[in-house]
This record gives sequence, structure tokens and C-alpha cells, in this order.
Amino acid sequence: MSKILFVLTGADRWTLADGTRHPTGFWAEEFVAPYRAFSQAGHEIVVATPGGVIPTVDQGSLSADVNGGQAGADALAAELEAITALKEPIEIEEADVADYAAVFYPGGHGPMEDLAVNADSGRLLTAALDSGKPLGVVCHGPAALLAAERPDGTPAFAGYRLTGFTNAEETQAGFADKAKWLLQDRLTALGADFQAGEPWGPHVVVDRTLYTGQNPASSAPLAAEMLKALG
Repeated sequence: MSKILFVLTGADRWTLADGTRHPTGFWAEEFVAPYRAFSQAGHEIVVATPGGVIPTVDQGSLSADVNGGQAGADALAAELEAITALKEPIEIEEADVADYAAVFYPGGHGPMEDLAVNADSGRLLTAALDSGKPLGVVCHGPAALLAAERPDGTPAFAGYRLTGFTNAEETQAGFADKAKWLLQDRLTALGADFQAGEPWGPHVVVDRTLYTGQNPASSAPLAAEMLKALG
């Protein structure tokens, strides 16, 4: 059985432009749907966070509104609670890509706070890219790519086709005019070829060994594409 490393945010707040701290964390569906897919395919999941802190789920991701009703929300919460790997994370600082068959970064607004500026995560992402192993990143997870640099300071993901949470989606979510910066803008600025799909619809972009998904609805399709590569 091969192992897959899931790297999650350790943040439970996102600092907005006016200094307000918005409660957040990781987005439940973006963790659970890929976790389910990889686990059912026989892979073992290891969770890593900055400092090995137990990750916080964004409570908004467990609401009835985004889960097709209360029954869906309750089912997702129960599935999340049963995942022991979330309660036993390793430190991202000690994670070695050589130990894993693939690496996966879920989203939520949390990565905008910590992983976007986390050098250890950046080194891990660069190592994953250079390893030739599948690297999956979804929604706000691509914020972590901002910290991935070569020794000469060159962005590791410059020139890659990718996607992530779009400016249009951030606007519709009500945060575009409150955020310090927007993910689509920053990824484009580092030289990535950002490809936006329709807001909220499944959209997956694959470029070499980099697999990216635009939003929560892209989580399961993204995992399915990675499983094809893993055989």
C-alpha cells in the first residue's frame, strides 16, 4: 500500500485587508472527497501541517447551504470526524516527498494565511514537482505555490498551466473587496498560465505532473485524475 501526503493549513483565521480576522481553516469537501477516493483505491493517507498542529475545519464548509441540505452536511461532518489521520498530523517541516506516491493540498481560506508564506511548504512543493510524482492542489490550496521558489528565487511554478479559486468566485463569495490580495492575480503574477472555468463548476487542469482544481466541486474530479496517474 502506497502513502499519499495531504498538506493542510494550520491557520484558523484569515487576516483581511482591514485587519479583521475571518474564521476559516480547511474546506471539508476538499479534504474528504479526495481522502475517500484515495483510501478506497487502497492508499494510506498521512496528514501534515505547519508545526504538526491539528487542522481546523472551516465551519462554513459544514453548513447545509453548501452540502445540499442538512442531511448532506451531517453526513460530511460524520465522515470527517471518523478520519483519524486528521487528529495525528506530522510536521510539514519533517515531511519527505520520497516517502510518498503523491502529494495533495486541499483548500479553504486558511492557506492564504499560512501556506502562502511557508518556506517549508514551498520546499516540499518544489521537491514534489521535481520528483515526477502527482501533485494535486485545489481551490485556495494553490496559494501555497506562492512560497515555492528555486534557489535563485525563480518561482517553481512559473510557466505551468493551472487553476484555482478565481477572482469571479471570490467576488461572488463576498471577499474580493476585503482580501489583501486575490489568488488568481498572484498566481498570474508569478508567471503561471491561470485557466479559469465557469464559477463553481468542476474544472481540472493537468500540466505535466501538476494537477489543479478550481473549487470545491473540482475536488473529486481532481482526485480521479490523479488516481489515473497512480495506476
